[in-house]
Amino acid sequence: MIIWINGAFGSGKTTCAKLLEKQLPNAFLYDPEQVGFFIRNQLPKSLQQPDFQHHPEWREFNYRMLSKIATSFDGVILVPMTLVDATYVDEIIGRLQRDGIDVRHLILEAHRQTLVKRLNKRFEWFNSWGKAQIVRCQSAFQSEIHAEKIVTDHLSKQDVARAVADHVGLTLASK
Repeated sequence: MIIWINGAFGSGKTTCAKLLEKQLPNAFLYDPEQVGFFIRNQLPKSLQQPDFQHHPEWREFNYRMLSKIATSFDGVILVPMTLVDATYVDEIIGRLQRDGIDVRHLILEAHRQTLVKRLNKRFEWFNSWGKAQIVRCQSAFQSEIHAEKIVTDHLSKQDVARAVADHVGLTLASK
């Protein structure tokens, strides 16, 4: 099973995935951003996109790697990654599902004020990348991107992880 944890920057995706990795037997945390960093580092500046998700190679590589892991690994694959373009969601998540792979797509949702507060705690001041994407993310999650939503504003980190596990029918081990 792949659990794709989507949400705006500051919604708690990576924190949730790390908690789940510790509390689920045989869980693996897969980070699609690493592919983006590779692409960015290996392309001349003139060929780089402002968002590495716009590179079709990023989407294709992540689809192929997740397919390989899902068909070869007997465990839960955790993917904390913001996706706000419906075409990109289909190219990765939809394609995996059409291949018969069990992908559970969830969105961690929070109000703008909560996201800004969390991003400030990460020392993302002023108009950081994450803050600049809040409106775009929230708009996409209200209109284009359809998945189960978990509102995280008033949940502890552990409660968010528990809510994700409950949504996909998994039981967490004790901390």
